[in-house]
Amino acid sequence: MLRNKEFRQFAILFFLMAAATVMLGFAINRLAGILAIGSTISFGTAFFVFTKSRYKSIAQISDQIDLVLHNADHLYIGKSDEGELSILQSEITKMTLRIREQNEALKKEKEHLADSLADIAHQLRTPLTSVNLILSLLENNPDKNERKALIRETKELFVQMDWLLTSLLKLSRLDAGIVVFQSEQIDANTLIYAALRPFLIPMELHNIDLQIDVPKGIIIQGDSGWLSEAIQNILKNCIENIGESGKIEIVCTDNPLFTEITIHDSGVGFEKEDLPCLFDRFHRGKNASAIGYGIGLALCKMIITRQGGTITAKNHPQGGAIFAIRFLK
Repeated sequence: MLRNKEFRQFAILFFLMAAATVMLGFAINRLAGILAIGSTISFGTAFFVFTKSRYKSIAQISDQIDLVLHNADHLYIGKSDEGELSILQSEITKMTLRIREQNEALKKEKEHLADSLADIAHQLRTPLTSVNLILSLLENNPDKNERKALIRETKELFVQMDWLLTSLLKLSRLDAGIVVFQSEQIDANTLIYAALRPFLIPMELHNIDLQIDVPKGIIIQGDSGWLSEAIQNILKNCIENIGESGKIEIVCTDNPLFTEITIHDSGVGFEKEDLPCLFDRFHRGKNASAIGYGIGLALCKMIITRQGGTITAKNHPQGGAIFAIRFLK
């Protein structure tokens, strides 16, 4: 306590006032002087005990802060008595708990980042290895037709890598929270046909039957560009899994509670153990295509849920997979 300048100043002032009071008391009479001495000692003792108790509490708070600074596991929780110091102690305790929670969250984010970087490196290594192999074959292959086929395959691999890097960039932007979604009224037919446009020629080449049942006048609230991106990722997944001569059915329904878009394909569906983690990042199910990276559905879910929607996937009773997107009203 004596290290405190204010306490030393108060002690000197109190001593001077006490001395003056005692001298004044004895100047009046002996009994008044004795009473002044007793009152001074009693008040001084009570003040000393009270101040020492407050300094003890302050020392505990200081130790608590020191523990947090040194990442100790022990956490002191003070008594919940009334008073300004107790309120301060409670606030500091809450602050230290919050700091610790944030530290744990940062640690988990670092671990997640390390795992993601390892996954990205693994995902990129596969097409790069294929490209290196094709380039070596090109170097020693004099046949013109075979060289054209190898060049075409190389271009396809570069297209896959471009899609992979673009999707990873979008995921990172969404994770960082720097994407601002626009809120606009979107016609469901316009949204679905905009998402379908890039796949119309591939679907025709693979003889995929497309059936669309979307009543006119259904409106969805959201960002048309990002929602179109989400639906495209679902369609891409369906096309990769049904192969030749498959079927895709898109149905949109509307009721007072929500608007739902379902996409049903005629593929083999999902394995039972894959269902809980279909939308996990970098997850590839047993029935996934060879060119799948496990990113499209994760990106799709993030886009939809960030705009207040929900997405589910399951096996259709008549076969194949069915995705259901819902937007609450």
